[in-house]
Amino acid sequence: MISVSNKTNLNLCLKYALAGFTNSVNGLWTFMEIQEGDFVSFLHGARVFNLYKVEKKEAIKNAEALPPWPPVTFKTSRKTYYFPFRLYLKPLRQFVESMVRPEFAYVAENLLLRGGYRKTHFQADQTTLQSVSQMGEVYNKPIEALLISNYKTFVPYIVWDRELESSPETFYFQEFILQSLIRQHLSVSTNLQIFLNSAGLDTFHAEDFEVLGEKALSEGYVDILIKDRTPVGYSRKIVLEIKTGSAKSKDIEQLENYTKEIGEECVAGVLIAQKFSRNLKQECEKRGIKPFVYTFGQIERSRKYTLEDLKQKLQLLKI
Repeated sequence: MISVSNKTNLNLCLKYALAGFTNSVNGLWTFMEIQEGDFVSFLHGARVFNLYKVEKKEAIKNAEALPPWPPVTFKTSRKTYYFPFRLYLKPLRQFVESMVRPEFAYVAENLLLRGGYRKTHFQADQTTLQSVSQMGEVYNKPIEALLISNYKTFVPYIVWDRELESSPETFYFQEFILQSLIRQHLSVSTNLQIFLNSAGLDTFHAEDFEVLGEKALSEGYVDILIKDRTPVGYSRKIVLEIKTGSAKSKDIEQLENYTKEIGEECVAGVLIAQKFSRNLKQECEKRGIKPFVYTFGQIERSRKYTLEDLKQKLQLLKI
């Protein structure tokens, strides 16, 4: 579900079957998270609008003056943002539904525990998608084409040197970028099966699970939640805590709090970091936490990397 900042922007999204994200690192994150072929709805004013399939993604150069959305200036930061990151959508179903419906409980819980819309998007689970696919009616309204001529697109880059950062085309490597890369990596069935086997969960079958982004709990936010795709009787859950740097004792404690809150249905807690000290690795083993390191191989600080480069390079290794 894509959170829309105001009613004017929502109406433009609905009119053109188009979603746009700002020239901020949060805009890049959302653009990374939502893939072609994904299903999306708009979220505004505690209501959910329509169901769409993502047909195409584009990052547009010099989008400051391009329609349909006017630039937005935020009161607190006084920064002005525009919308270079765009999704072109195919309408599937038309409806306007309240978030109070039990079918939206997975996302509504995230909203309540966060205290509102302080996030660009909320990933729903398979059960929510199945419910939404039966709401309202088949979309039958005409969509107005947004005509923009002579524009150029770009591919976003990630860098490890802050001096090379220049939004919206180049962003410094950050934790939620790593989270998104790992989630997409594990969303590939073969990668997930290798991960499950490495974690000692070799009796589990990757096709039975879905890999979801950040999940709010009363103890904080789980970076990645792996859960049964279609639970029967109970829902097995694996929680992942992800750190870009060295693992610390407080990360283990945080992960333990998540596993305790979820309870018996949490079958594993996994801590992923760039490196572990010997003592911290032993602490993980004592507490039943599974330690993994991530690597992109040899990273050159002077180079720029596309997201596809990093997806290809990413490896998760049990230590």
